[in-house]
Amino acid sequence: MAKVETTEVFQTPIENIYKVITDYNSYPDFVDGVSSVNILEQDDNGARVEYSLNLIKKFTYIIKLTHSGQNHIVWELESGDIFKKNTGSWKLTDLGNGETEVVYQLDIEFKGFAPKAVVNKLVSGNLPKMMGQYHERAKNL
Repeated sequence: MAKVETTEVFQTPIENIYKVITDYNSYPDFVDGVSSVNILEQDDNGARVEYSLNLIKKFTYIIKLTHSGQNHIVWELESGDIFKKNTGSWKLTDLGNGETEVVYQLDIEFKGFAPKAVVNKLVSGNLPKMMGQYHERAKNL
């Protein structure tokens, strides 16, 4: 099992961050390792999304996301090749003056043995870079 949480302040309005996070189709354009996205269902309350990633190893999984306004997005694993568990959330807080506090949480568990290099790359090694990619994309809206 691997858990991670990070909190950052983005220099962009909450609406921009929310728009970037919920534009699942665009992930292959700016999130390293995401090779494709297939939106199975989506409405204002959430989505079911199939992700294909290529991070040391290629794998696919489906998560169900629930949106609570522009402040909170949570997800849970529906199915996948390597994950036994994949839950997490984005929590957004409008700080005013075009700043947004962004809290990202992830809790994953792999089916069977997962090499430490894969776990580290997925969970903690990739996180600072990923947060920067979301921040940059939101600033450029």
